[in-house]
Amino acid sequence: MSELIALLRNVPLFRDLTDEEVERIAAIAIPRTYPKKTVIFTEGSAREAVYFIVDGLVKTVKVDENGHEQIVSLLTTGDMFPHTGFFDQSPYPATAEAVEPTRVFAIPVRAFEQLLLSTPTIAVKVLRVLGAKILELQEKLQALTGQDVRHRLVAVLLRLAACHGTAQDGAVVLNLPVTHQDLANMAGTTRESVNRLLNELRRRGIADMTRRQIILYDVEALKAWANS
Repeated sequence: MSELIALLRNVPLFRDLTDEEVERIAAIAIPRTYPKKTVIFTEGSAREAVYFIVDGLVKTVKVDENGHEQIVSLLTTGDMFPHTGFFDQSPYPATAEAVEPTRVFAIPVRAFEQLLLSTPTIAVKVLRVLGAKILELQEKLQALTGQDVRHRLVAVLLRLAACHGTAQDGAVVLNLPVTHQDLANMAGTTRESVNRLLNELRRRGIADMTRRQIILYDVEALKAWANS
């Protein structure tokens, strides 16, 4: 319980809740463990719970009408998914899969709804946070609209760095087991385009990528390269 309470206190959705309110949410959570490459839920299936990652790595994926996979997000410790899970009755919007062995706490949607009905103060605080998140997402979408492949790839790298990067000897290191195809899916382009752009970044000494790491040697140079 103490592990879950500490986790929930760091979830942006619950940032304005009191200790007592967080404990009431923790009381309805269910611990679950998923081995590597296990599907947690599939796109289009009935929405039953919202998940909070204790440790591990999860990717959420959508498949378009042509059968092409697009990675929506990579999620790690402290992240919640799906983001609108508590307030949307539609099926899961994407498929979630454990990239590595992953531990989560699942909060059933119906139990959370009952908690909101019995504790309106929680409902009001959570809705305020969601409103701010919607505005943030709108701004990000506007920023990405119309960008070329180079800008989209750099935007993906910078977003991953902000969420998963650690500073090491002046560089930013991302310990993520992602592939060139994963980056292509996130940037909305082809693996060949990502290969070409990463090779250019490697030649310039700006960034590099291995099977389990992405290294950004110079973030400012990366931003300048995107605009060159």
